[in-house]
Amino acid sequence: MRYLRSSLALSIFLIPVLAAAQTTSAHAVKTYHDGGIRDLEAIGNRKVGCGRGFGNWYSLDRQIAMGKDYAQQVETTSKFVTDPVVIEYINRLGQNLVRNSDSQVPFTIKVVDSEDINAFALPGGFFFVDSGLILAADNEAELAGVMSHEIAHVAACHAARQNTRGQLMNLASIPLIFVGGGVGYAAQNLAGLALPLGFLKFSRGFESEADYLGLEYMYKAGYDPQAFTAFFEKIKTLEKQRPGTLAKAFQTHPQTPDRIQKSQHEINTLLPSREQYKVDTSEFEEVKGRLAQIDNRHKIDNGRDSNRPTLRRRGNSNPDEGTGKSGNDDDRPTLKRRSGNSPD
Repeated sequence: MRYLRSSLALSIFLIPVLAAAQTTSAHAVKTYHDGGIRDLEAIGNRKVGCGRGFGNWYSLDRQIAMGKDYAQQVETTSKFVTDPVVIEYINRLGQNLVRNSDSQVPFTIKVVDSEDINAFALPGGFFFVDSGLILAADNEAELAGVMSHEIAHVAACHAARQNTRGQLMNLASIPLIFVGGGVGYAAQNLAGLALPLGFLKFSRGFESEADYLGLEYMYKAGYDPQAFTAFFEKIKTLEKQRPGTLAKAFQTHPQTPDRIQKSQHEINTLLPSREQYKVDTSEFEEVKGRLAQIDNRHKIDNGRDSNRPTLRRRGNSNPDEGTGKSGNDDDRPTLKRRSGNSPD
């Protein structure tokens, strides 16, 4: 199986595999044409869990409203990458994956200026990708795999369904005497509660479903699905070298011992092998280079290696003292005269 390096800027699309090539695949793949979750040709027209009912009390409009509220909170407490090249590339990559998914909502994608290896998508399609994740990926396919997993959580309305489960548990603990006009009334009130961020820590079943759907989405977009498992293998290795890495990476996504093996099995049995996949692009490498420069500037601004002593103003000092008359407004440390000294 050979891999091609292509540039998104040139819009190079890889040639589909001939049917004869699929029949000679190293593994047997069963194809489905029933419009269900395993029907690859029906992606975009399948029901993957967003139907409103007993298992999901949230309409898509309600999910968008909740996601918007929480996105505003994220935006007020986070620092974002402002490089237009990075922003445009990540948005274009993400929107292409969304087009090849079952999502019924539009996506808003932003890059968080953070060294954490993480990404998360709020209900309603508000998607945040940490720059640390982009730097940790070895190629575009690895990044696409992680982003597809997050898109799958939104496409399958996992946050809404998990929040509904929590509310059902709350209802079960309420004595019937307090239900008053019926469970439906109480359910309606509870369904109006804001989504707790804790509900983004999805159940093992939802994580497994997002893994599978994400593999389908990246595959449909032309990426090598093996990149998804390769990324998590790499994170596991990194955790051994730098303990605590995995604890930061995907904090809302519990790791299970069989997660990689299960994903590999699904790749081997449900996704027809192709001769050609998109693996990396020149644009991805350019974006990583730009983010690396930003990261290096942060290290310089934060004390030049953080091991050297830095000058700090006294807490009760006037912010205008000690700046001299040079008019330099940068953030470099300046010497402060003692209050008893002459200003000259």
